[in-house]
Amino acid sequence: MRTKIWKLAMRAGAALLLLLAATGMNACAFPGFGNSVSWKEEVQLHDGRKILVERSQKHKGRHELGQPVPIGDHWITFTIPGSKESITWEDDYSQDVGMANFIMLALHILNDTPYIITSPVGCLGYNKWGRPNPPYVIFKYDGKEWQRITLSELPVELKEINLAIDTYNDEEKLLAQGLVSAELIKKLNSSYSKYLNIYLEYQSILRTPLETGKNSASNVDCEVMIRNEKNDGWRGFDMRSIHSYDECLEKCRVEKISEQFCPCDNLLKTKPEWR
Repeated sequence: MRTKIWKLAMRAGAALLLLLAATGMNACAFPGFGNSVSWKEEVQLHDGRKILVERSQKHKGRHELGQPVPIGDHWITFTIPGSKESITWEDDYSQDVGMANFIMLALHILNDTPYIITSPVGCLGYNKWGRPNPPYVIFKYDGKEWQRITLSELPVELKEINLAIDTYNDEEKLLAQGLVSAELIKKLNSSYSKYLNIYLEYQSILRTPLETGKNSASNVDCEVMIRNEKNDGWRGFDMRSIHSYDECLEKCRVEKISEQFCPCDNLLKTKPEWR
């Protein structure tokens, strides 16, 4: 499987101790121990206003022995300008992905309606969430709960990536700041995007699909995979000979793939029923 965006270089023990002493962090907050960590970010909205949000994350999930633990849960809490209501969006650990589902990219508010723009984590997450291209999963708060919407339903005014993207590798920096300015978020994201300039979807909110076959670092070139019938793993699903929704359904019938695991609705319907 292609390298995860949250791949973390191992830190030396001495450097960790110095960091803990300087920031007052509890040792159990370091990635791998399972405790939650939190920090505040200054988020610049599309109209120039800035709001403060609180972000938190917890490390848990599948990983190799001796390797860093991925982000299993993470959430963001904020208040709409002029309102006293506290709103939280959260992404819980996904057993079938082995970690969190999403990377948070942006929070925008238009006409007092919040939008969260995310990207699925890795190829498993990308397949689970219907292989969107551009690879975004977008949520809109309807006043009561978060609803998934399509990219076409996201207002065109909302273009910027304005949240810290790589909260795994940058966790120490974010915690050391306590309150991360909008300028520092841009700097962190800029250096990250420059290093991984093949990830076009993380530089601004794209409105047109990425060309497949030429974006090997992006999820859009992930192999098509589906959950197996025992629901305890994943298997490939060859789409190369499929040119229509009906052909896809026939392939599921021939290969005895149940309706629950057949990917045709997510991949080929005009307006799929998102999981």
